[in-house]
Amino acid sequence: MKNLKELENRINITFKNKYLLENVFIHRSYLNEHKHFYLPSNEKMEFLGDSVLSLITSVYLFKKYPHLAEGDYTEIKSSIVRTESLAEAALSLDLSEYLYLSRGQARELGKKNKNILADCFEALIAAIFLDDSFEKAYNFVLRHLFTDKLAKIIENKLYLSPKSKLQEITQARFKVTPNYKVLEEKGPEHNRIFKVEVVIKGKIYETGIGKSKKEAEEEAARRTLVTLI
Repeated sequence: MKNLKELENRINITFKNKYLLENVFIHRSYLNEHKHFYLPSNEKMEFLGDSVLSLITSVYLFKKYPHLAEGDYTEIKSSIVRTESLAEAALSLDLSEYLYLSRGQARELGKKNKNILADCFEALIAAIFLDDSFEKAYNFVLRHLFTDKLAKIIENKLYLSPKSKLQEITQARFKVTPNYKVLEEKGPEHNRIFKVEVVIKGKIYETGIGKSKKEAEEEAARRTLVTLI
């Protein structure tokens, strides 16, 4: 395992409580093999970090993009704090090199597991918040998660779901909103499969399949966007 001092230098933050920083990297699987380890898992810190990150994102959007609607804020938050984005940020900081994992998780490439990496990044946000302040955690997130990425998402409206993007395009191009028609619904109640098609001004476009009507509609919208753009 790498020296955590390297990480402190990389993020330009020196922890007063070194145990807090170390706790960021204790995956629950490690404790299954080391039941008397002196630190708990990082799950509670990840829980706190998730809440702190949500507040940081809300404050930043409110200050930086006052012209956007509340619905836009929600969509943008979802796109920037999703697992993939957090995992990418974790990898850019080499957080995987500090993880305490079980031998099984290590064999199964746990250090590349997006969920584990995302949780680790959120735990690090919590550690910075607890060790210092909200402001320090805020600036950390701006540097290592928002830089370049968030501006690109907003400028190109990448935060919009396929359905939202399609509605925006069809209203501009055809002066109507798309309709979604359920073609098929099958399978047991706990495992339904839906097939949906997009209809715009009476013309049938693409179909989508999903485990919920919403999922099928999003897939149909995504495929229709490909034909329209």
